[in-house]
Amino acid sequence: MKEILKIQNLRCTIEEITLFEAAGLQVKSNEIIGIIGKNGAGKSTLLKMIAGEIKPASGIVDWKQRMDVEFVLQELAEFANQQVNPNEQELLAKLSVPLKDYESLSGGEKLKARLARGFAQNAGILLLDEPTNHLDEASVQLLISLMHNYKGVIIIATHDRYFLDQAATKIWSIEDKNILEFEGNYSAYITYRNEKRQAQQHAYNVQQKQIKQVEAQLKKLSSWSEKAHNQSTQKEGFKEYYRVKAKRTDAQVKSKQKRLEKELEKSKVERLKPEYTVQFTLPQNQRRGKRLIEIKDLRKVFNKELLFEGVNLTIQSGEKIVLAGPNGSGKTTLLKILMERETAEGYIWKSPAVKIGYLTQEVFDLPLEQTPEQFFYKESFDERGKVQNVMKHLGFNAGQWTETIANMSMGERVKCKLMQLILEEKDLLLLDEPTNHLDLPSREQLEQTLVEYNGTVLVVSHDRYFIEKITNKKWMIEDKKIRTPIVESKRAEELETHRLQLENEKQEILGKLSSLTKKDETYNRLDQRFNEIIKELLKINS
Repeated sequence: MKEILKIQNLRCTIEEITLFEAAGLQVKSNEIIGIIGKNGAGKSTLLKMIAGEIKPASGIVDWKQRMDVEFVLQELAEFANQQVNPNEQELLAKLSVPLKDYESLSGGEKLKARLARGFAQNAGILLLDEPTNHLDEASVQLLISLMHNYKGVIIIATHDRYFLDQAATKIWSIEDKNILEFEGNYSAYITYRNEKRQAQQHAYNVQQKQIKQVEAQLKKLSSWSEKAHNQSTQKEGFKEYYRVKAKRTDAQVKSKQKRLEKELEKSKVERLKPEYTVQFTLPQNQRRGKRLIEIKDLRKVFNKELLFEGVNLTIQSGEKIVLAGPNGSGKTTLLKILMERETAEGYIWKSPAVKIGYLTQEVFDLPLEQTPEQFFYKESFDERGKVQNVMKHLGFNAGQWTETIANMSMGERVKCKLMQLILEEKDLLLLDEPTNHLDLPSREQLEQTLVEYNGTVLVVSHDRYFIEKITNKKWMIEDKKIRTPIVESKRAEELETHRLQLENEKQEILGKLSSLTKKDETYNRLDQRFNEIIKELLKINS
């Protein structure tokens, strides 16, 4: 493969703070390079640098073969999609994008319109920023096919592990402000990275053991030296002998110390830096009755097009529902109807006591000119401290408290919206593509948080792993209807298995208790466990 671009000694700074550095990166013909890293690490910035929109603070970007560069941004509030060439028109049809104004398209359709424009340019280098966000499974597979047939280089920034495994031939990983290059897909890189970290940890442990052994020897020699010095002042007639002995022991200590320092300098192993993590929880809510929302004979027409009709659905307290369907089927529209941001024919009843939290998939509906300090304004010092603590656990640094939201990455903007839900007590969460733009640690923490959340959730998502882990009910939009197929998630199956185990244990304990008296040693222990089981069963069955 021909070398097209070589990057050497690259350093990128934002407001005099180093964002990332790279000793050397290569781009070769027909490669598909995946850029990975946490939210705010600089993935989009690196793409902009290759596109020539941002200049590095230092380093060489050496084009061995000059090529046109096309950049498909991850989000755009406005996009001119009225005039298209035949090639773009063909791609729009293949991607099932209707010929409508950009503003009236769904999130997935907007992205596909931008992707069609990008691929239609046939540029030598195509840059894609989070190209799978909003896309349904069929669209992702079509995108992968387009990439494999593309005659040029593709560089993608994404958090989608499965997409990277199917598409990428090389990985650029931004970690701890350094860009590491690896030949292979995502899974191969993670395997290599884990093995490297394990080897480093083992070497570090061996080094620490050696240091302790040498330090023990030095301590022993120092003790001898101190003893020799004491003897040289106490023993009449032998002072010179003990003084020489003390000096000899001092020399041994210094020699040993120098040897240790040289050995450590030659093979110094750095302490393994902890993995980047994200931590947050949602406040547990007080249950407010069994039925939260009831929908009867709902019908919605959007831009003269029927989305769905004859919809009859109920949301019960504690349910975790996924709303599924292809791009453009009306998933976001239904959430907006429930939030009274869209009108529809039919009847919707809401419990008067229900408190609803709504996370939109948009990243432009925040006050971009404000800072987190202004957006989450709190009067008391304690309240401000609580907000800043949540920000810290979401992966923000202290300086971002006073930086405008407009300067944040798309993932960091989503985290700002998550903060609103974290800081408020809600009974029902409506989440529209909540994992879009989030890095892997943030996705995993969101999954765990929603599993533990005792409130009610209605979520729109195309992330299969996320859906299987947190939801126990499905609403499917198809053929202008919303159906409720009987599909149990792994979570529901695990819950039922646990319930049966508890029932069996309960019967076993009852049998044992019937043959014991309160004076027996094991009676209180069994009785306590019996009460714990009853509480767990009540929680599962409620």
